Amino acid sequence: MTGILAGPRPRILDVATATPPLSYTQSEVLDLYGITDPRIRSLFTNSAIRTRHLTLPPLDPETGRPRAESQGELLAKHRETGIAMGAAALESCLKQLGASVDDVDHLTCVTSTGFLTPGFSARLIREMGLPRNCSRTDIVGMGCNAGLNALTSVSGWAGAHPGRLAVMLCVEACSAAYVFDDTMRSAVVNSLFGDGAAAMAVMAGDEAPQDGPQILKFAGLLIPEALGAMRYDWDDAQGKFSFFLDREVPYVVGAHAEEAVDSLLTDTGVRRTDIAHWVVHSGGKKVIDSVMVNLGLTRHDMRHTVSVLRDHGNLSSGSFLFSYRRLLDEGVVRPGEFAVLMSMGPGSTIETALVRC
Repeated sequence: MTGILAGPRPRILDVATATPPLSYTQSEVLDLYGITDPRIRSLFTNSAIRTRHLTLPPLDPETGRPRAESQGELLAKHRETGIAMGAAALESCLKQLGASVDDVDHLTCVTSTGFLTPGFSARLIREMGLPRNCSRTDIVGMGCNAGLNALTSVSGWAGAHPGRLAVMLCVEACSAAYVFDDTMRSAVVNSLFGDGAAAMAVMAGDEAPQDGPQILKFAGLLIPEALGAMRYDWDDAQGKFSFFLDREVPYVVGAHAEEAVDSLLTDTGVRRTDIAHWVVHSGGKKVIDSVMVNLGLTRHDMRHTVSVLRDHGNLSSGSFLFSYRRLLDEGVVRPGEFAVLMSMGPGSTIETALVRC
């Protein structure tokens, strides 16, 4: 192939995921918190989500309900759950590669569910015994689209350092960002997000396994008029940070999905009909349906996105990696096929990548 896609490209070596040990059905969460409001119960039960892995607080002995957590306790949960999940995902990814922690030359950690200084990269280097001179980056607060923003950076590092192993790690303890009250704003968030981490290993150069999928191109689309549609900001009433999702988000994202994909495919010689696999962020039922309709995709095209939402909820930045892992596990990908990776998040932003298998 000539033109923009010619020449060697960074390759995806493997992907691994991890979740906390406890999983809850939507009905179990509602009953655990004693939620009887029919509007909120309907929101949970009609979300197309069956189960989510969550790290919920201990029960209050007086009420029998999960006790309220301070912002400090939520940050501690973000740190502790994040390190445990992140280490498990990274260890699994390296094991699948037949590599060790000593082989990791670059680590980029992504999170939007809390704030740490030093961040996850430094903590995991210490926790797991990665090389002390491991190059590292922390990408914090970009939201659900951040996995592809990070992969852009990781691919660039790998391209500049042929033969050296780079890893992107998305660590999202979403239950460390929950506010529990009786508002629909909080209910939308609490019905949707789950905890999970995912690692992707990347390498460029002749030393990289030549059967690994090539990362060909990235493209992003910012929708500035929807800047406030997805936010993680301070809630004065609760004295905590909290998520906010505008009810129009699915339609805004869907309406711009075609423009984002067209931008990605510009100057590649690849047409939308050439795309064999779609790996899309599990943003929620309405988001998935809106993207599917606007891109003319089938339920089969979106099967991994739908099943990840069903089994895990929205995993923020790592969602598309969970879908990618399911695609690989199917064993249906053939050499030379094209895949589009897509994530969406605050900004509002749609991020995309073109991959040749």
